[in-house]
Amino acid sequence: MSDLSGELIDGRYQLISQIAQGGMASIYSALDTRLDRKVAVKIMHPHLAQDEAFVNRFIREAKAAAALTHPNAVSVQDQGWNTNGVPAVFIVMEMVEGHTLREYLEESGKFGVAQTLQYLTAILGALAAAHKLGIIHRDIKPENILISNDGRIKIADFGLAHGALIGSTLTAESSVVLGSVSYLSPEQVQRGISDSRSDVYSTGILAYELLVGEKPFSGDSPIQIAYMHVNNRVPRVSQHRSDIPKELDDLIYSATSTNPDERPRDAGVFLSGIQDIARSIDPKRNQLSLELDIPMQKISEKPSRSKKKTKPEPAREVTQEKPIREMTAGTKRRVSKRVRRNRIIAAMLAVALGIGGWYVLVGPGSRIVVPSVVGASIEEASAALAPLGLRSEVIENRFDEEIPAGKILESNPSGGDKIDAGGSVKLVISKGQERYVIPVLTGLTPEAALKLLTNQPLKSAGIIEEFNTTIPKGLVISTNPSNGQKVKRDTPVTILVSKGVEEIALTTYVGQSADQAQNELTEAGFNVESSFAYSETIAAGAVVSQTPSGIVSAPKGSTITLVVSRGSKFVFIPNVYSIETSKAMATLKDLGLKVKVRSIGKKTVKYVTNVSPKIGAKVLRGTVVTITVG
Repeated sequence: MSDLSGELIDGRYQLISQIAQGGMASIYSALDTRLDRKVAVKIMHPHLAQDEAFVNRFIREAKAAAALTHPNAVSVQDQGWNTNGVPAVFIVMEMVEGHTLREYLEESGKFGVAQTLQYLTAILGALAAAHKLGIIHRDIKPENILISNDGRIKIADFGLAHGALIGSTLTAESSVVLGSVSYLSPEQVQRGISDSRSDVYSTGILAYELLVGEKPFSGDSPIQIAYMHVNNRVPRVSQHRSDIPKELDDLIYSATSTNPDERPRDAGVFLSGIQDIARSIDPKRNQLSLELDIPMQKISEKPSRSKKKTKPEPAREVTQEKPIREMTAGTKRRVSKRVRRNRIIAAMLAVALGIGGWYVLVGPGSRIVVPSVVGASIEEASAALAPLGLRSEVIENRFDEEIPAGKILESNPSGGDKIDAGGSVKLVISKGQERYVIPVLTGLTPEAALKLLTNQPLKSAGIIEEFNTTIPKGLVISTNPSNGQKVKRDTPVTILVSKGVEEIALTTYVGQSADQAQNELTEAGFNVESSFAYSETIAAGAVVSQTPSGIVSAPKGSTITLVVSRGSKFVFIPNVYSIETSKAMATLKDLGLKVKVRSIGKKTVKYVTNVSPKIGAKVLRGTVVTITVG
């Protein structure tokens, strides 16, 4: 695409210089002459503007990004078609002056844990907002992450975005898999499909690269790299650096799973995990901070890899020890007290060998304080009790809404109570939340459905009947809550029972307008099919017959067939004498007649001088009428 610098787009945007170019469009720095502000204008390549599919995708980018309002997403301000001057399809975006995350990576090599968490918090925040709107980015990579000069992180390029909000399908729109291959999820490579979990995968790869300094997979060709994403598991970050928290290592490993079901379901869930880790590292971290995303920092004009410099430790203040001779009287007194205390202890030990032995071995001193084990696993409880000479004994398993399954719910004695040495601590283990699965009741009789419900601790909330076209009358359609849902004990369940197909009364439309019949039958819930026939008694456009006939009822959704009149099969030859040739032919053809023209003379414009059959003759439609013109 030729450089359009200097062009005025849409009579408003003065293009200053080209700042980026991709396979789909070029981006220019520009001046909004109406508001006197800098903007970025993205212009589709002319050869792609001839392809409707590419144009639609380009416009989807504008709609997707315009629907998204978030401080960490590049905002879209305008979209249109330039009709004055150079033809162009364009999008106007906010101008982000700064650098890409790729440039920062090339200069730094890799980031620390805290800095990585800052980047991920901003990126996932914008993606979470997009996922709530049903928008999937599909091309998360360092090149699409912008860092402004004031430290704000922004996601750019929603050109590959799709979702219900912008009217796209989940499949790739060509044989070429969209997105950058190093960050593509396996399902995008294999089947060309994507959802919010695909963005989670790409962000997980990005997190890996930020912490390790390189992508998990490399190869000689894009196909080779794509194959690795499909067939190989992304390694753990902890294999490359030891300072990463286990929780962060596990979260990134989960986000980059080849199985989408094993990843966080969307960016919001991923973000929540990142925030929890950030708070555990820095408990004073303010989740609602109004500070910039990252501290303001300059980047070299020519990014180069440099080793991370270790920060020198501050010099420690050294204090000279006081000479022994300078010890104070207070120090002497403390020594004297220590000596006296030791003498007393020594004296008491002799007594302790007698009296203390009784106290510790058989008296009150033999009782041991039980540690609190509520919330711990059986293994953890045993490890805490065994050094004290105590045993653990599981006496009950019980449901609980708060304590997870397998964890200790209660102990007897409770934590803080005393027990004889060698005693047994009785434990109650949580079975987790008490939940029961709503059984599949569709197609059963109400009686059988109620019996199945009573086999579980669930309640019937009654039976509701409604018409249904697929489930026979008297059988269960569905339940509320629906089958497969896990619910609490004694949850009321409503059973929906079919009343069968709804019967609707029919009236006869014979002799009436076919258009009126079509509209009324469709509105009543019927399907309407029409055919046409000649009639000597029914006017053209009116209903000749209908099936089923009127004065009966028919199931809602069934088909009503209408036969519509074409009018009489006979017509009368009209008077077309002295009419210009083309008008005469049109008049005759409108009546369903065929026309043969016999021309005489050399006049440019000719008129009808004779008609055969004669004017007023009754003939069948399709009859050949010969007109003589001259």
